[in-house]
Amino acid sequence: MALILLLLFIGLPLIEIYLLIEVGSEIGALPTIALAILTAVIGTWLVRIQGFGVLMRVRQMTDQGEVPALEVMDGALILIAGLFLLLPGFMTDGVGFLLLIAPLRRFVIGRYVRIVPARRPSPGGDGQEPKIIEGDYRRED
Repeated sequence: MALILLLLFIGLPLIEIYLLIEVGSEIGALPTIALAILTAVIGTWLVRIQGFGVLMRVRQMTDQGEVPALEVMDGALILIAGLFLLLPGFMTDGVGFLLLIAPLRRFVIGRYVRIVPARRPSPGGDGQEPKIIEGDYRRED
């Protein structure tokens, strides 16, 4: 886990800096900065549109008495996409735009739901099924 965090906090910015330098050397500094700002603006606009769509689906499902669990996960991925799009860099922008593709988000959610099993809390808190004790009772007033 520590290695993953190390790669995330050190490796990712280094890759982003490298990509920014390479793109800047090809198209120039100002166009590179303009491109980074443009992707942030377009990404923010797309996140807003898709976020409102998810919000409407959540509201519709709660009005029908359904639990909008998958829609909430969809909204969380849209939020992550927005964060990636606001970070300067082309690799994070690519990941952010990929997360804005609805079928890809559904695939990621499906993989997560398949990997992480649903857990039911047990009274003992030990992860086992709750114990059922059968018996009769009588109320005395």
